[in-house]
Amino acid sequence: MACAVACTAATACATATAATWTVRPGQALQPVIDAAAAGDVIEVQRGLYAGNLLIDKPLTLRGTARPTISGGQRGDTIRVEATDVTIEGLIVRDSGDSLKDQNAGIYIRPGAHRAVVRRCDLTYNLFGLWIEKANDVRIEHNRITGKRDYASPQRGNGVQLYNTQGARIVGNDISFVRDALYIDVSHHAVFRGNRLHHSRYGTHYMNSYHNLWEDNDSWSNRGGIALMEVRDNVVRNNRAWDNLDHGIMLRTIQDSVVEGNVVARNPRGFFIYDVEYTTLRGNLVLDNDVGVHLSAGSTRNIVDGNDFIGNREQVRYVGARDERWGGEHGNHWSNYLGWDRDGDARGDVPYEANDIVDRLSWRHPAVKLLLASPAVQALRVVGQQFPVLRVPSVVEPHPRMVPAWTQWPAWRARLQGMSDAR
Repeated sequence: MACAVACTAATACATATAATWTVRPGQALQPVIDAAAAGDVIEVQRGLYAGNLLIDKPLTLRGTARPTISGGQRGDTIRVEATDVTIEGLIVRDSGDSLKDQNAGIYIRPGAHRAVVRRCDLTYNLFGLWIEKANDVRIEHNRITGKRDYASPQRGNGVQLYNTQGARIVGNDISFVRDALYIDVSHHAVFRGNRLHHSRYGTHYMNSYHNLWEDNDSWSNRGGIALMEVRDNVVRNNRAWDNLDHGIMLRTIQDSVVEGNVVARNPRGFFIYDVEYTTLRGNLVLDNDVGVHLSAGSTRNIVDGNDFIGNREQVRYVGARDERWGGEHGNHWSNYLGWDRDGDARGDVPYEANDIVDRLSWRHPAVKLLLASPAVQALRVVGQQFPVLRVPSVVEPHPRMVPAWTQWPAWRARLQGMSDAR
């Protein structure tokens, strides 16, 4: 019976190693999946097809001219239970909305290793992709949007990655979900070239080691990139701007490198909490309310070669003793008032982040209106010469006089252009 149904539903063209099945509008997909052999290719022509599909063998499900698979707003639109399954070129939509059952556009079940999902649109699903205990998955160049009419706590995440190894999450555009990327207990992964926006967190990431975050954009979220309870990560060349809380959060992180990132026009550029043995270098921290919020024993780190430009407060520091930054290259501080008599491009007097003016502005926010005035700048100089009631601060002995990011004005112009376009 299954064979007869499949033969009327599709045309099979045998090859030496596999068959290609063609499914046309009005035909059912699940009987073809059931009849196909491991390694076969199922090509789905443009049209609307019923979902709640189960793929339990290695095969390729490929759309031609972007057909739509609809889950009818119940269950998972597609569930993958086999290894080596590829899904590409489809519109996958209308999963159920049960957070308890983790309804997803595509649910990659435990053991479904080496799954590939690429060039798909996953829209109006609770979770875009739920990936659990499946190793070496590749999620590439998809557009993922959630149930936009639901309140944020009732939405699922764009990509939920749990207890995996070796994932590659590359080139996806994810928006209007709870968290664009939610990562937990997943190691040796690459997250590259993703666009994460209009969600709670662009990245919500915990308990995961030996991962690379590179060339991702995160904007218009509550929080941009949030990395928590991790070690041995590289966070490189990402951009986080116009988020409602922070650009990049580093919380309880060890033995990691954070380099070449741009954090701009956030209430807090970097939020650094309980971070040790980590290197921050070559980052541009631009036009944030607070450039770096540093607290909870964040020490024994290397912070060198960064540019802190135009932040209303460069550093908000909570600690029991001075924290020394700078080194071979030196950080640049746009509000540094020192000089360079010997011409070595390094300041001759130390930079101190939390001086008397900073403390006054924390206690009396109206002072910020006068930060550019000669009187306030004179008060800052006097405070350096006569440190009355001094508190622990971030101190740099010889800051760099000019920024390393020579293109920083272009970033400011880009942000202004975005504001004008709204």
